[in-house]
Amino acid sequence: MVLILYNTLTRKKEPFKPIVKGNVGLYTCGPTVYHYAHIGNLRSFIFEDVLKRVLLLNKLKVKHVMNITDVGHLTSDSDEGEDKMLKGARREKKTVWEVAEFYTKAFQDDLKKLNIISPNKWAKATDHIKEQISMIQTLEKKGFTYASGGNVYFDTSKSKDYGKLTNLDFESKARVSKDKNKKNQHDFVLWFTKSKFDSQEMKWDSPFGKGYPGWHLECSAMASKYLGEQFDIHCGGMDLAPIHHTNEIAQSEGAFGKKWVNYWLHSEFLVLKKGEKMSKSSGDFLTLSVLGEKGFDPLVYRYFCLGTSYRNPLMYSEDALVSSGNALRKLYDKILEIKGTSGKVSKKHLKSFTDAVSDDLNTPKGLAVMWEVLGSNLKDADKYATLLEFDSVLGLGLKSLKKEKIPTEVVKLAKERLAARNSKEWAKSDKLREKIRGLGWDIGDTKDGYDLRKA
Repeated sequence: MVLILYNTLTRKKEPFKPIVKGNVGLYTCGPTVYHYAHIGNLRSFIFEDVLKRVLLLNKLKVKHVMNITDVGHLTSDSDEGEDKMLKGARREKKTVWEVAEFYTKAFQDDLKKLNIISPNKWAKATDHIKEQISMIQTLEKKGFTYASGGNVYFDTSKSKDYGKLTNLDFESKARVSKDKNKKNQHDFVLWFTKSKFDSQEMKWDSPFGKGYPGWHLECSAMASKYLGEQFDIHCGGMDLAPIHHTNEIAQSEGAFGKKWVNYWLHSEFLVLKKGEKMSKSSGDFLTLSVLGEKGFDPLVYRYFCLGTSYRNPLMYSEDALVSSGNALRKLYDKILEIKGTSGKVSKKHLKSFTDAVSDDLNTPKGLAVMWEVLGSNLKDADKYATLLEFDSVLGLGLKSLKKEKIPTEVVKLAKERLAARNSKEWAKSDKLREKIRGLGWDIGDTKDGYDLRKA
């Protein structure tokens, strides 16, 4: 099976052909570290993790770079609104540096909980100011910039195919009333020297004056430093395509004079019942920790995301998470039943799974093949070996599963409950069930007695 990916740039599925045979340069847009990542953000990172795992399944060596935005991101992607880092600092009465450090660690902890493979390179914007200044100077020499109101702007009218990623309706003469310094509607700031915020802590000396870089610049500078002036794949959420990724393309191709990235992949939103995407600005968002407080393991959320194509909106509901949790628990129970001596991977089923996930990361079909294996006539050892291969993509932690040791007190209560049920003492049975649940265990009835599971 040839690996097929949907390319936002061409608006169609295409066979994936790396620039260098056997190697892939992958850049994924990381978070702005002013707050916890919400589960809508995390859906994008799960999709990118599946992409990387599918590339590895297809015997490709992946060099993965992810940025950390710790400076310069405004609440509007078009150089408007409030600086997100300052917003976080004011909220928590800390310095922006302290806020960035705290939420960077929190984000990396979330990735570990979701079994997401870390990138080969974490790239912080504040560690790459020199590279960003150098890119501005290159653009300046090539005539793509202008200074206005103390800031340096990218002139989008000089970019012949500006907006090609999303087919923007671009009129170079249009004015934007919010920023009188712009010549054109879509021009964007490369370097701020006239900050909108008196309390701006992060500033650096530059040939353009003391200030800080615009948000779009960091990804172009860092991706090119670590992956070269042309690389294979750039990813992010769909919300990044119209402005952030469009501006990355314009400045990078302006600086290098050639096509920058061959494949652009974007994930759709996690949406709420009212049809709105989850966002921090609305205050209506859930974190992985909040899901934990509601009783959902992080890998339940991962399983939930795998059940829908990354290119389709995903409707959030607790009922859907409960269903995903039940399915995952059933999977884990089956795995623990068949875990044992080593077996052989079923070539037939591995081909079916590989074909599925290599068709634009079709994880719903991949999950279907997984359940097909569990219900097949394969030997248990062969089922287990085959499912471990699948889990190299699904990332559900099957290899590390261990049977829980049930506390003596819980077993004692379970036996008392079984005796109560045999005596048809239903009220006593219900009270004992609640005691067991209070100790963190669920009890179910079987034809031979009972079944205990960690709640």
